[in-house]
Amino acid sequence: MYFDTDAGGVVHNIAYLRFIETARTLLAIQMGMSFDEIARTKIHPVVVRTEIDYRRPALLGEIIHINGRLTEKSGARFWVEFEVVRPSDKSVLVTCRQSLALVQMPEGRLVRLPPDFPNSFAPGKPAA
Repeated sequence: MYFDTDAGGVVHNIAYLRFIETARTLLAIQMGMSFDEIARTKIHPVVVRTEIDYRRPALLGEIIHINGRLTEKSGARFWVEFEVVRPSDKSVLVTCRQSLALVQMPEGRLVRLPPDFPNSFAPGKPAA
């Protein structure tokens, strides 16, 4: 989109974070964290760290795909990774790794991941 690019038609670095936000939301839904489930439990996945590497630029009008997956889980945190790929030449444009925590709102209290997370998105015990 025009609003994602600079005057030279190169995608802005910050636009990739918005693309990844959308992909992460879709991944969360696949993992059982639907908007309805989050509203019911008041447990929100919250980004606590983002690492991003910009490898190649995307240009105005190019089609890109964002692939995401759960890579690690531990205690009250889990990690997801994303690749932004240009299918026309299979170039990896951006790689991103994010750490998330489950937080009980409105208290802002960490919640431990359920033992079979993400297969069961049921609240665990409060984190120490």
